[in-house]
Formats: sequence, C-alpha cells, structure tokens
Amino acid sequence: MTDAPTDFPPSAGSPVAPIRVALVDDQALVRTGFRLVLDAEPGIEVVGEAADGGAALELVASTQVDVLLMDVRMPGMDGIAATAEVSARHPATRIIVLTTFDLDEYAFAAIRSGASGFLLKDVRPQELVTAIRTVHAGEAALSPRVTRRMLELFAEDLPAGSEGRAPATEAPGPLDALTAREREILQAIAEGLNNTELAERFFLSESTVKTHVGRVLQKLGARDRVQLVILAYEHGVLEPPNGHRPAR
Repeated sequence: MTDAPTDFPPSAGSPVAPIRVALVDDQALVRTGFRLVLDAEPGIEVVGEAADGGAALELVASTQVDVLLMDVRMPGMDGIAATAEVSARHPATRIIVLTTFDLDEYAFAAIRSGASGFLLKDVRPQELVTAIRTVHAGEAALSPRVTRRMLELFAEDLPAGSEGRAPATEAPGPLDALTAREREILQAIAEGLNNTELAERFFLSESTVKTHVGRVLQKLGARDRVQLVILAYEHGVLEPPNGHRPAR
C-alpha cells in the first residue's frame, strides 16, 4: 500500500480553515504591527500573542497554532530554546523565526532547532503573508542566500574530513528507503529548488512532484524541507558549500 503524500492541497470545494497564527516578541509594538497586517489578510487568523519563549510554550499548549512567528532574542527563554521545545512537543506547529539582523547566527540556530522559515522584522507585508502560507503548506520560507549561509554554519558542526560523513553511495539508515527518483528529488531540494523548478528539471507535473516530495518527507520522518536539506548534507547527498567544512 502506497503512503499518501503529505503536502497535497485541499480538494476543490472543501472548506478551508484559516491559518491560525500566534505572535511571539518581547516588543508589544512589533506584535501590534504584525497583527494589523495579518488581521487584514483573508484566510489568516491571529489566535494569540506571547512576550517570551516560556509564554509561547504555554500559548501553544493551550491553543491550536498552525504557524508561530518567533522572535529570536528575548529575555527569559529565548527563541532558540522555545523553538526547540515547541518543535519537540508540537511538531504540527510550524515556526518562522524573526530577527532584526540579516544572516543572524542566532536565527540559524533556531532554524536548526526546528524552525521552517527566517524573516527580517522589516519584511514587507505581502512577503510575511507569503511566508506564513508557504510554511503552513509544508515548505520552507528561506531565500537561497539564507539557506546557503545556514548550511555553512551547519557544516561547521559536521566531523572534520570526509570520513566524518557518509558518501552518497553508502547512505545509511533512512536514505536506503528512498527510490532513485526520490533521492534525485532530495538532492534537488537540498540545492534549493521549489516544486515548480523540480517539475522543470525532471520533466514532471507539479502534482507528481508533490507526490514525490510527500513520500520523501514521510520516509525520512522530516517535518519540512528545511529538515530535508539538513538530512541531505548530513548523509552526503550534497556537499556543503565550497565542498568542505568552513574554517573556524
């Protein structure tokens, strides 16, 4: 029996529930600004706010949250710790980390802890809405530049030398369950291709691509594309940027 893919859109005619969003930031003015943008957007409902990571955990435990907008630098429990806890306890909740700084290493740590996206706080309203819809659909809201820098930082944690990483021809564990086509899809995802680009590369329909992506997610036990990218680098499906570990 073939497992159903995880990222199919609702069937035509089905009622679509609004995306339930919660805002986590220690600055009330920032939360208010995001709420004003999102309250005006059809199909999105702001269901709560929190001023720190601890309050965010309580909010997610008591309220269904589809997407959490998470500030990184907060007093008390910061966004990195909160992201790790929410990801572990509530894996269905997608997290977009927010930061004032482009290429913020704290934000990348939150991404490695389970976040599905990365946004600057001065993001344009439509980009914010698009990112929320993107991560809710099971994809990652990361630009190629951000993805590249994230993987450079991630590569610093890999063992030195090629002996520390499994070559693609000897991928252990879960990667053995992938078909040849699914392995190609995984490699292309790690390169940063979206579904449209995957369809063009492999001469497939987007619906077929979604089926393949859903199966890869399920077989690898990954929550979204961010985790797939990290798994691909861990298991040697694609070399880290520049083909080696960055110098410390």
